[in-house]
Amino acid sequence: MARSSQAPTPPTSDASVRARLLRDPRHFQIAVLSSLLVWGAFGLDLEVRPGIAAVVLVTALATQWLGIRWAGIGRFDPRSPLISALSLTLLLRTTTIWIAALAAVLTIGGKFVIRVPRPRRRESGPAGGRPPGRVGAKHVFNPTNFGIVAVLLLTDGAWVSPGQWGSAAVAAFAVACLGFLVVRRARRSDVTWAFLGAYGAVVIGRALWLGDPVAIPIHQLANGAFLIFAFFMISDPKTTPDSRAGRVLFACLVAAGAGVVQFGLFRPNGLLWSLAACAPLVPVLDRLLPGDRYDWPTRARSRTTPQAAPAAAAARATSPDTIAGRAIPRPPLAPSLTDLTERSAS
Repeated sequence: MARSSQAPTPPTSDASVRARLLRDPRHFQIAVLSSLLVWGAFGLDLEVRPGIAAVVLVTALATQWLGIRWAGIGRFDPRSPLISALSLTLLLRTTTIWIAALAAVLTIGGKFVIRVPRPRRRESGPAGGRPPGRVGAKHVFNPTNFGIVAVLLLTDGAWVSPGQWGSAAVAAFAVACLGFLVVRRARRSDVTWAFLGAYGAVVIGRALWLGDPVAIPIHQLANGAFLIFAFFMISDPKTTPDSRAGRVLFACLVAAGAGVVQFGLFRPNGLLWSLAACAPLVPVLDRLLPGDRYDWPTRARSRTTPQAAPAAAAARATSPDTIAGRAIPRPPLAPSLTDLTERSAS
């Protein structure tokens, strides 16, 4: 009897599909940002024009596809550019289509052009990642931050939304942001908490030093743009330092720089300018404070669940094709009489 060399593939269940969706935090990001965009356009009057939003989304996805083909790395994945495009649509305001398209091109194209090599060290990711020891490249700037700052510098027809959505909308979005940290299982939430603590200390400390009421710094922190920055921009695992110590230091530097720009130079959008100025320090922090690089979750290579692992190991140990639990090669099957007859006839 011929032996089958392929194991039966278990049927895909709804639970496994949900597990794959929850494994990658980008799915939750897309759901939260898309819901906020729809709610803001039709319920909060955030001045989001459907035509401008469509141009940003389409241009960002097209730039990602062209960048993948140009660089020859991996395959097209719409999730990361979609997150960047949604954040760009929520934060950037313009009435000119070509400026919106330029912002999307710079947002996605910048991560393919401005890259630095990583130091060689072991890699780790939520689901295994790439093979250990592989040297890759890391894009320096957060894509959305780079696109907004570049457009502000190059054109006069763009500005940043202040994020004053109303108390109910800000509260609902804050709850969604906290849920995002839970979904991410705190793998990169340290940089968010460090930034919130450092920047909160800057804003509240300044208010106490000036003798202002506490309501003023609370009002400065209670806006949607600040929440998007803290939970979806500075926490980007691809553009933050690899080690926890590096991420905490980076968050404190960004918070201090934002305080200087906002309250020392009296310039708006201090958070965006500070993050763009501190981004080139990330490769330096990676070398001074090395850590495990982050890879987005991928499909697990083995379909054996943790509950079925002991049973599978016991089956291998008692199988006649194993010795001391190790698989041994099977000898070739003896040719049948039919095979011998066909060979002699040929």
